[in-house]
Amino acid sequence: MIKADNLSFSFPQKELYKNISFTLEEAQHCAFIGTSGSGKSTLIDILMDPERYLFDGLLEIDPTCKIGYVSQFSQPDKTKETTVFEYIGEEFIKIQSEIQLICTEMETSSDIDPLLEKYQLALDAFDAMGGDDFESNINKKLNLANLMKRKDLRVADLSGGEFKLIQVIKEMLECPDIMIMDEPDVFLDFENLNALKNLINSHKGILLVVTHNRYLLNHCFNKIMHLENMEIQEFDGRYIDYNFSLLQTKIELQELTIAEDEEIERNENIINNLRAIATYNSEASRGKALKARVKFQERLEARRIKAPFVDIKQPNISFGIDNEIEEDTIVLNVNNYSVAFDELLLENVNFEIKSTDKVALIGPNGTGKTTLLREIFKNNHDSIEINADVKVAYLSQLQGEMLKDSNTILEEFIDAGFKTYEEIRSYISDYGFEGEIVNQKIESLSGGEKNMLQLAKVCASKANVLLLDEPTSHLDTYSQIALEKAIEDYKGAILMISHDFYSVVNGMDYVLIIDDKTIRKMNIRKFKKMIYASHFDRDYLEIEQKKKSVETKIELALKDTDFVLAKVLLDELEELIKLL
Repeated sequence: MIKADNLSFSFPQKELYKNISFTLEEAQHCAFIGTSGSGKSTLIDILMDPERYLFDGLLEIDPTCKIGYVSQFSQPDKTKETTVFEYIGEEFIKIQSEIQLICTEMETSSDIDPLLEKYQLALDAFDAMGGDDFESNINKKLNLANLMKRKDLRVADLSGGEFKLIQVIKEMLECPDIMIMDEPDVFLDFENLNALKNLINSHKGILLVVTHNRYLLNHCFNKIMHLENMEIQEFDGRYIDYNFSLLQTKIELQELTIAEDEEIERNENIINNLRAIATYNSEASRGKALKARVKFQERLEARRIKAPFVDIKQPNISFGIDNEIEEDTIVLNVNNYSVAFDELLLENVNFEIKSTDKVALIGPNGTGKTTLLREIFKNNHDSIEINADVKVAYLSQLQGEMLKDSNTILEEFIDAGFKTYEEIRSYISDYGFEGEIVNQKIESLSGGEKNMLQLAKVCASKANVLLLDEPTSHLDTYSQIALEKAIEDYKGAILMISHDFYSVVNGMDYVLIIDDKTIRKMNIRKFKKMIYASHFDRDYLEIEQKKKSVETKIELALKDTDFVLAKVLLDELEELIKLL
């Protein structure tokens, strides 16, 4: 359906792709992954409208191919009265009305031939979309996404997560040959995320999905397309198998690199000796030997394996503290808090957080979590009491709330208190922003880059209480893991809204769950069981924990260059993956 061959493309300030090639074929559900800012969304834009872009190389798209698209940024029109059913069935209802109108015209028209032609064209279009069963198909998809109860609701009254699922259903029902989705999982709660998984797995056509969500990556795809360092690689198989393949390659490369380094060092010593001899012995044979060795050294250097997909630089996220507060001190107290908009969202909420607590605030979309976090940050609500020694830093899921689009990265950090260009450039290089990117405007950055910039500002604040609203949204998996490590090492308190299951179970001490308009506390062990009981087989959690433990042991073995142990552990890991 789609074939790219030696495709290259760059912006004035950045080269994105260099001679990349890939194909998308029947029955492929392809996850499109890569670090933030690597150009995934731009490549999707090129696929959607190749005429807008000046690229080198070949891009072939079957001319009969119909492409469906779900954007990461779309919002419902709050002014319209359209119901969920009408919104999903819009194209079907439109053609159905057209057919009825033609029938009405045929009853009174004397020239029926052109109307018959129009009638047949409309019928063919309706059939091609599966129009005869469209009402039944809409109901099936709504059931699959657990949204049947929303069928007659106004689209404007849906939560953001529900609207995203409705968009996915709408596009799927129009039967595109290829369906492209750009981070459809962002901000989805656990139930909606599981609904998205069901929709993806039920889809019969070709899918290309940009996602960093580890839950979806582990359970939805049979092909991986990985974009990194201007190159792309394809992998036919599951994400879990792809990660295993990368780890296997990493062991082989490190073992080979050590052998190569030793060979290069030996050769360098020979060259140095030959050069030393050449200074007092000018025999031609000595000169030839030196030239031959230098050429051999050049070949060794050129043969050194480059691994853009194996050794990917993780950001160095580090939450420092200027003022640590004594352990067990209450830093935040919420007492009898309530919030309402069109309806009551939270009522009689009570909880307290101590100086080293790491807490996840969990609940369905639209239940008031972000409002509560924002009001804690503003600290002007009677029900919220913050310890006088607390310094709060806030990361917003609405990136424009904490970053000014018209600013450059440089200006953003000058506003944050940094003094010099070099100081800023040195600091943000730890977060993946290198070179002249400091002069780019915030508006030109990807969603993942904006979130990483927010994290860099939060880290620079040295605050002792962090309020993080969906910090993993748009972040690539490498950055998510780096964030988990930073949370683990942090000495202060964290209150984090997240729907990323892995970040919650890997980094939090306990969760606060919104239930029936109030909040209750739950330990991580019980929370894990609750999530896994709904969506996984009984042994899955235990096997996955063993898998993570073995992966950690392999990384430690590689640090010690113990390749024999690493390979033994790799065999153990392979057996565990088979069980998953």
